Amino acid sequence: MTPLPTDTTPLPTASLKKRLLCMIYEAMLLFGVLFIATWAFSTLLQQRHALYLRDALQDWLFVVLGIYFCWIWTHGGQTLPMKTWNIRLVDRHDLPITWKRALARYALCWLWFLPGMAAARFLGVQGWMLLVLPATNVVLWAAASRLHPEHQFIHDRIAGTRLVTVQSINKTNVDEPIASEEK
Repeated sequence: MTPLPTDTTPLPTASLKKRLLCMIYEAMLLFGVLFIATWAFSTLLQQRHALYLRDALQDWLFVVLGIYFCWIWTHGGQTLPMKTWNIRLVDRHDLPITWKRALARYALCWLWFLPGMAAARFLGVQGWMLLVLPATNVVLWAAASRLHPEHQFIHDRIAGTRLVTVQSINKTNVDEPIASEEK
């Protein structure tokens, strides 16, 4: 087990705006991950129709996303969008998270979407309401972070994780002038 850091000042919580923008960026990159995973599934199982093996494909994509996120969260705590927005996933003590916490967080993250999707299915809605109910769930889930003293999401509180702001590491110091070559 990693010892606690000597500096007891907790890392600052990433702002809600940064976290939501990071999620949008993440969604764009996940398109590629899901595309490759779907192509591999369809090719290996000779899927010739979208409804053929649909449930198995959904299960496969759930597993692929779980492996993708849990691996990255336990090996550095930052996906590419999180690196871009200087956000890192840590535990309550600002230490790297374990596989157990990563799996718990991944499963709990689905609460952003599943209640709204389940409500839409239960109510038998069609058309735009198929988007409105899940979108309302997402808005309420994000707004609920305002109720927590550190503004963490509900799934992070339950999983024992935090999204914090970290300083970017620059290889060069911007304040120092670049030495020009002498001729």
